[in-house]
Amino acid sequence: MTRKIMVIRHAEKPDPAHGVLGVDETGREDAEDLSVAGWQRAGALARFFVPIDQRPADAVIETPASIFASKAIDASKSLRPQHTVAPTAALLNGTDTRFSEGHEDELVKAVLDGAGAVLISWHHEAIPKIVTLLGYATAPQKWDKTRFDVV
Repeated sequence: MTRKIMVIRHAEKPDPAHGVLGVDETGREDAEDLSVAGWQRAGALARFFVPIDQRPADAVIETPASIFASKAIDASKSLRPQHTVAPTAALLNGTDTRFSEGHEDELVKAVLDGAGAVLISWHHEAIPKIVTLLGYATAPQKWDKTRFDVV
């Protein structure tokens, strides 16, 4: 049984208007990927969720038993949700990318059918829907697009 669900927005994205480019894991320019700051956050999240001493710094955080990230599709080619959790997934059992943006109902069913703690990495526009589908009536209905540091 799923006992804890943690939801994060993907890490920092490109902002061409301010000269911030997206890059893939090899450093090649990719508008659908994370910015350099996003890759740094992704690396930091790995030890936030999977600390070396096995005890997260905050008692409400748990090392996830499973990780879900939205799948890139034609309508949303972004690799940011997957790459945000890639370093964490590399320390654990990988990432479930069966579900894409627009299929949050199927995602939530799979999450609730899981076991242990779950981490979801998604696009900020759909996070309120996910939280509502999880049964939280008081969920914020808008995720601040400038925030990348909230679990």
